[in-house]
Amino acid sequence: MNYTRAKCIMPDIKCVLVGDKNVGKEPLVVKYVKSKFPSEEIFYNGYQKYSKNVRLGETQINMSLWDATGDEEWDRVRTMLYPETNVILMCFSIDDPTSFQNISKKWYREVHFHCPDLPIILVGTKLDLREDKVTEDKSRAAKNTPITYQKGASLAEQIGAIKYVECSALTQQELECVFLQTIVAALNHRVHEVPELGYTSTQSQMPLRI
Repeated sequence: MNYTRAKCIMPDIKCVLVGDKNVGKEPLVVKYVKSKFPSEEIFYNGYQKYSKNVRLGETQINMSLWDATGDEEWDRVRTMLYPETNVILMCFSIDDPTSFQNISKKWYREVHFHCPDLPIILVGTKLDLREDKVTEDKSRAAKNTPITYQKGASLAEQIGAIKYVECSALTQQELECVFLQTIVAALNHRVHEVPELGYTSTQSQMPLRI
């Protein structure tokens, strides 16, 4: 099917975001959906749901973005979000090595257990902090260093993620790329023929296909 010519409304794309608390999932989503930062972090029953309509050519795509809290007390509720999901955004903060380690220790294992066939996009958030002087000083004092792109890409390969993307909700660097890749992954999971979109990521340097 040629989606560039078809006048249709795609079924909703459901995306669930997982990762440790405070890695920046909510700012990531709110900045994308509402073009602003959230005033405060509030989870109702362990998650927040956001929606955004995306138009590609003559095709309307309705995205639902489910931001699941990383708190252990909500583990059971969070696993109830996985049914009917099309794609997973697995997030860690570039300035937080523990959140990076928990991708393989917790989040990949949880997602693989409940929905082993879903495409995963690994997202390194807070990209702006990698070169931040205050972050560098804190990392040096704690004998930690920000996660490098190479480490993130290596982890993505290790867990079988289809893509690794770094972004900053603060500066909006690669923010659009994250969610365009989300659409790509969701549509490719349903069909294997998707049209080309004229967008290039500064990280991938390759045109996306959706």
